[in-house]
Amino acid sequence: MSARVVGGAAVSAMLLSCVSTAPAAFAQETVESAASVDVADLVARVSDVAQKVSAKNEEVKGMEDRLGEAQAQVDDYTRKAQEAEDAAEAAAAQVAEKQGRVDGIAQSRYRGDSRDFVRGALAAQDPATAVERMGYLGAISQTAKKQLDAMSAAARDARGKKSAADEAVKVAHAKAEDLAKQKEQLFKEKESLDKQQQDIEAQVNALSPEQRALWESQFGGSTKIDLASLGSGSSSAAVQAALTKLGAPYGWGAVGPDVFDCSGLMLWSYQQMGKSIPRTSQAQIAGGTPVPVAQLQPGDIVGYYEGVTHVGMYIGDGQVVHASTYGVPVQVVPLNSMPITGTARY
Repeated sequence: MSARVVGGAAVSAMLLSCVSTAPAAFAQETVESAASVDVADLVARVSDVAQKVSAKNEEVKGMEDRLGEAQAQVDDYTRKAQEAEDAAEAAAAQVAEKQGRVDGIAQSRYRGDSRDFVRGALAAQDPATAVERMGYLGAISQTAKKQLDAMSAAARDARGKKSAADEAVKVAHAKAEDLAKQKEQLFKEKESLDKQQQDIEAQVNALSPEQRALWESQFGGSTKIDLASLGSGSSSAAVQAALTKLGAPYGWGAVGPDVFDCSGLMLWSYQQMGKSIPRTSQAQIAGGTPVPVAQLQPGDIVGYYEGVTHVGMYIGDGQVVHASTYGVPVQVVPLNSMPITGTARY
């Protein structure tokens, strides 16, 4: 994720202050001063663009997550609709079968077969047995009718569930289609930034070794850190995971394990301790528990810039580890090296 520097002039002044003023080193001073100015100018020119590109990448990732959730919902509703359809068909078959039995009894009585019922009753040895037989024979018909009514009600319920499931599928499909249109528009907007992203990469790749060193130090960061100085920071599994990636290259939208953007480094680090957190910088800050900056603990995520377009992980001792921008490896930088706009604890 891109991180905007305080200003090209400030960076230039800082860089120029590091140049030796010894007469014997005048030529080297001139070269280094020129390199400092060039890099400071590059920082001033591309920092805003780099942040916008990174923010758009975060937006795209968020949209992809929402699309994935919407498609999962479509699949779930489609499965439920199929189950409801199967249940409705099975209920209808049971109703048809029971209706056939009831119709058979009715037809039998219409044909006069009920005389057998009478003969059976008359053959009884006593009136009580005759009444019992007639009642039993009548109960058969009543039971069949009750079962038919119950099955018919179940069939109506099944058809109702199928109708509701079909409607849910339609709604889910509509949501997915709407998100797909939004993603298409988002990609169109991103296309206009892709050229600028490529320009940034080309300019950074063209830097001399001296200029590249200055570019990598634009946030006051370092890839070398004394873990013993962090104290309690060494007890955070997420921090330890993130620090193993010091020096790893930055990649737009990358989530590891060898290349990262800002939120990708947070996501990967927490995954190493078996914990799942949201994918984007905005969602990572929104999904955790906010804590006062003065109460930050190692492993807490810190959001930067308006709209939380960048995140880093607090490691203790007033420092954060983060993946900042193209051409700058994963580094440890001061907590307040960028404007803080949110915090989250998981």
